[in-house]
Amino acid sequence: MPEELDPFKIAQEQLDTAAAVMNLDRQAHAILRQPMQTVTVNIPVKMRNGATKTFTGFRVLYNNARGPGKGGIRFHPQESIETVKALSAWMTWKCSLANIPYGGAKGGVICDPKSMNPQELENLSRAYIRALGQFIGPDVDVPAPDVYTTPQIMAWMMDEYSKLKGHNEFGVITGKPVEVWGSEGRFDSTAMGGMYVMREAAKMLKLNIKKSKVAIQGFGNAGAFAFELAAKLGAKVVATSDSHGGVYSSKGLDFEKLKEAKEKTGSVVTYKGGEKITNEELLELDDIDVLIPAALENQITTTNADKIRAKLVLELANGPVTPEADKILFERKVLDLPDFLVNSGGVIVSYFEWAQNRQGYYWTQEEVYKRLDTIITKSFTDTIDAQKKYAQAGKKISPRTAAYVIAVSRVANAMKARGWY
Repeated sequence: MPEELDPFKIAQEQLDTAAAVMNLDRQAHAILRQPMQTVTVNIPVKMRNGATKTFTGFRVLYNNARGPGKGGIRFHPQESIETVKALSAWMTWKCSLANIPYGGAKGGVICDPKSMNPQELENLSRAYIRALGQFIGPDVDVPAPDVYTTPQIMAWMMDEYSKLKGHNEFGVITGKPVEVWGSEGRFDSTAMGGMYVMREAAKMLKLNIKKSKVAIQGFGNAGAFAFELAAKLGAKVVATSDSHGGVYSSKGLDFEKLKEAKEKTGSVVTYKGGEKITNEELLELDDIDVLIPAALENQITTTNADKIRAKLVLELANGPVTPEADKILFERKVLDLPDFLVNSGGVIVSYFEWAQNRQGYYWTQEEVYKRLDTIITKSFTDTIDAQKKYAQAGKKISPRTAAYVIAVSRVANAMKARGWY
């Protein structure tokens, strides 16, 4: 049978695997298999030609037993409710694993932001908030940027919500510009957190980062920052890519020249000094130590999991490895660290931003990085310790399942304490 790639069914399958390992109460399991609230809205927006176009938007609150919902908003032409539901589930486990006081949520709008001018984007952003204003708030559900949404879009959304409330509500949205009380260190926080995890994993594998070769699929926000930060750690980044394809050089790639090529032509494939490769070929390179999928979901599947040659896979993207592929990598002793551990730096620093907004006291970038390092390193250690604990009891589980067990246990325990089952 063909591998199931429906994102929400994948999220449910991952939960089911962990539930079986930990003997999760069936009542808790039933609650956690579905989101608590799913909202679909029609959003009329006046376009540049004077016509009004109606967009479809979503906001899903998966679980709020441990705190307000937390999760980004995507503007994407292929956005779907199933994807948003899956991402809201993963956000629930991500916040729980990091042990920050949030539940999980996610939002999205079906649109092509690349075809819209700034005024149309602002109109859409504000209209989305007007349509969903009653379902969000600093104590209810706190959105953030995601695919094709920006700090500027977050500022518009925060401003619109503040108008609805009649006073400033900086804490309703995170990922804002620092001018309207975004947090220092927020914009490279996803990649920075991933690098802290890479550092800890390298210690465990006895892998010398300064002698390692890294391939990064994706040169967007997370991928580009990961490239820059990995290079600063001394690693040699030999391959990267975007939606048009990739480039490879065994001697290493030049970050500044890649950035220049991307800015001038819209793609890294025009970079001079490397050979062109496909995104598929990047994943299967045989001379790399660390593979960082930082693009889209479902990139490593049953069709290519047995061809992955890296010793360490760091899932900086959401859902880049399917459940079946995860099993193959685990059997092959490839250390595949799950997305909701590796890319949790973004939500951890979003939590810092929310906390700073609520108290009106702001931290330096150094303070933010130090606190991020402490939290995400503990998440990594907790995951590996849980994996070892189950191994000692005769149950061999992957790092993903170990992380799920921790995260699901915390949410289930909170629901139990609150009397939900």
